[in-house]
Amino acid sequence: MATNSNERSTKGTKSGKRMSAEQYESRKRKKIAIFVIEILVILLMLIGLYLVMTKTADEGPKVTVLEPDNLEISEQVVENETMKGYMNIALFGVDASTDKQLYSNSRSDSIMIASVNMDTGDIKLVSVYRDTYLNIGTDEYIKCNHAYSHGGAEQAVKMLNMNMDMDITNFVTVGYKGLSKVIDGLGGVYIDVDSEELKHINNYQIDISEKLKCDYTPVTQTGYQLLNGLQATAYCRIRYTLGDDFKRASRQREVIKAIETQAKQANLSTLTKVFNDALPYIYTSIDNKVILDLLGNIGNYRIAEEAGFPDENMRTVTNVGSKGSSVIPLSLEDNVVWLHQFLFEDQNYQVTDGVKEYSAKIAADTNPYIKRNN
Repeated sequence: MATNSNERSTKGTKSGKRMSAEQYESRKRKKIAIFVIEILVILLMLIGLYLVMTKTADEGPKVTVLEPDNLEISEQVVENETMKGYMNIALFGVDASTDKQLYSNSRSDSIMIASVNMDTGDIKLVSVYRDTYLNIGTDEYIKCNHAYSHGGAEQAVKMLNMNMDMDITNFVTVGYKGLSKVIDGLGGVYIDVDSEELKHINNYQIDISEKLKCDYTPVTQTGYQLLNGLQATAYCRIRYTLGDDFKRASRQREVIKAIETQAKQANLSTLTKVFNDALPYIYTSIDNKVILDLLGNIGNYRIAEEAGFPDENMRTVTNVGSKGSSVIPLSLEDNVVWLHQFLFEDQNYQVTDGVKEYSAKIAADTNPYIKRNN
């Protein structure tokens, strides 16, 4: 029977039948730590978890604890039966060249939700487009990647919960170096590079190599080929081709799936070395010690489906004055309904009052620009 990751106690209940918030969070962390270590192996971000298994706090990943009370998780969401049996993890890829930039002051180039069906092991990945016009958690409406730069992972997770009716309490953040080291440790990843991508991939390599103060090897041909860590990281950043940022998010998911393939072919000693090499470059909320041999269960999990938010049939792109070119959910309400159908197969989802409020504000802010620009 799947662990219910969405059950949460209510503080100060008169009946006293529910466990305290502290007891619940302690029990929850113990249960999810075992599960998360397996999942994040596949998703690359899991590397930060290994630290916690074998290293001291000083040697391990940059760990923080997110307080659920600060994450704007609606009671309606907590009580939703359809969402129970799933674990949702926020994955952030940030434009960070230093350790400090993993915490804040970096906009999140990549924002994903990994939703794991804890009965089947199926993982669904949803890219949240970085330029999506949303409430960033402070009642300021702007591109959603600003949430991380303004308030770090906590605000970015809060932004996802508020706008999408999610129940996310855990995250993993990786920067350029962390991603590059994971891929190199796995022996590279196989990616099909087309002619348009070839025009840009080396320019991005130059930019990243200057920030990381390292050398790079140019990609010289198109086609299906093995890319090293720096090359694949540069591939994730390509934006100026047909499809713009939508295509870039697709490339990021493509690289994660390629990492999944390589990780499933690696033995435990290889995975252990990957973890050790990447330890200093991960920031996460997961801080419980887990059993190393759980890594042997990687074959039980798979990335089953992927998508992007807002859905392509319910979004547009327009310039919103001083806030710049933004991805506009034509109806945030409809997009959230679609998201819950996609992630949880909930065909009758009713959005919260909060989402209704944010949806109306987004429409009021952006409709004049959409009409003007179209």
